[in-house]
Amino acid sequence: MTRTAEERQREIVRAARTTGAVDVNTLAAQLGVAKETVRRDLRALEDHGLLRRTHGGAYPVESAGFETTLAFRATSHVPEKRRVAAAAAELLGDAETVFVDEGYTPQLIAEALPHNRPLTVVTASLPVAGVLAEAEQISVLLLGGRVRRGTLATVDHWTTKMLSGFVVDLAFIGANGISREHGLTTPDPAVSEVKAQAIRAARRVVFAGVHTKFGAVSFCRFAEVGALETIVTSTRLPAAEAHRYSLLGPQVLRV
Repeated sequence: MTRTAEERQREIVRAARTTGAVDVNTLAAQLGVAKETVRRDLRALEDHGLLRRTHGGAYPVESAGFETTLAFRATSHVPEKRRVAAAAAELLGDAETVFVDEGYTPQLIAEALPHNRPLTVVTASLPVAGVLAEAEQISVLLLGGRVRRGTLATVDHWTTKMLSGFVVDLAFIGANGISREHGLTTPDPAVSEVKAQAIRAARRVVFAGVHTKFGAVSFCRFAEVGALETIVTSTRLPAAEAHRYSLLGPQVLRV
């Protein structure tokens, strides 16, 4: 059966969202078309903001209608995420109160925080609270609200109202995408509100994310790049691109 371009592209998006990534060779074999046809489909899907191409394949862009779960994020780019998280945790300085965002990289930051000094951590993330709850010198304030299934984090007006009552020394923020043009974005308006409130509450803001976040744009914008003090990513983000982000204000650390 010969598929139309639209049918092929729908199938490619479905495969990418199911497995986390697709490659040209496999898709060409599965769809029974030439590799160049698949490349053309991937270019079209990238133009529509559904996929981002890599060397030899593509991975899905998170959007208002699609977001990866925390469990899935714990399986992709893990060594890179650990390096980035460890470097971000080193930026703690003399902060005594810290906001730690939802998401897998922020969870790794929480694991990397020192346990041998007094620290108050505010978070909407159940996994982050779980990581730190046993640490004797760390006081954990878990923001109340509706728990989102995929990320196990609280959202909605209860969460933002509680957060609006705090001033924190440092916020470790994650995002589904960061771009020079559109700033920091995330698919869900409810999550966007919490992140925006955390940034308003913080004296210093650190964004930590792997190279695949850069240039990606999701549905809801919650901050400009200039709102960040520091961006922590890996050397897989090209130095020239890191420099372009630094021109907007933040220090960019590649680890």
